[in-house]
Amino acid sequence: MKPSELGTKYDKIAQWWHNQHEQSSYGVSQFERAIEYTSGGGKALDVGCGAGGRFVRILQNHGYLVTGLDVSKEMVKLAERNHPEHKFIHQDICSWETEEKFDFIVAWDSLFHLPLMMQKPVVVKLCNLLAKGGILIYTFGNAQGEHTDQWQNDTFYYSSIGINENMQLLINNGLSILHLELDQYPEKHVYTIATKP
Repeated sequence: MKPSELGTKYDKIAQWWHNQHEQSSYGVSQFERAIEYTSGGGKALDVGCGAGGRFVRILQNHGYLVTGLDVSKEMVKLAERNHPEHKFIHQDICSWETEEKFDFIVAWDSLFHLPLMMQKPVVVKLCNLLAKGGILIYTFGNAQGEHTDQWQNDTFYYSSIGINENMQLLINNGLSILHLELDQYPEKHVYTIATKP
């Protein structure tokens, strides 16, 4: 599925998604674990930021200036309205280019929507965008391959290269693994925290 097509699907449910996640605690304990590895402050990148909300607020409370990226135009509009002090960009992480380096990067439940062939290039890109001493937290599936699923009366695409390949990519690109967890076991949802020494 092309990222632009995915963006259109999320456009349709943007307000619903925002209402569900605005005060949600989903992922917060995992996110706060990653924050604990930082000294706080600097520039943060939120890949698949949606309408903003809980993660942006946590980053802001720890002194970060956030750049959010999302393929959904409607999600970006909501994020801009919810957090006018931060920067949100309607863009696809696969093609987005920047010279900036970030002290904290999060991609929570977003990379698993990428085309399978873009999994490795995007993880490498995130490694390259991370500043020295920076923290990366992202989620992926404990599986290999691609599939579709029905959700919110629509079909959504998912892909993953699995745990071993993700870990190898991080290590090969100079990162150290700080944490790895199947946090919703027996579901195949994985999150990892890594740093660039």
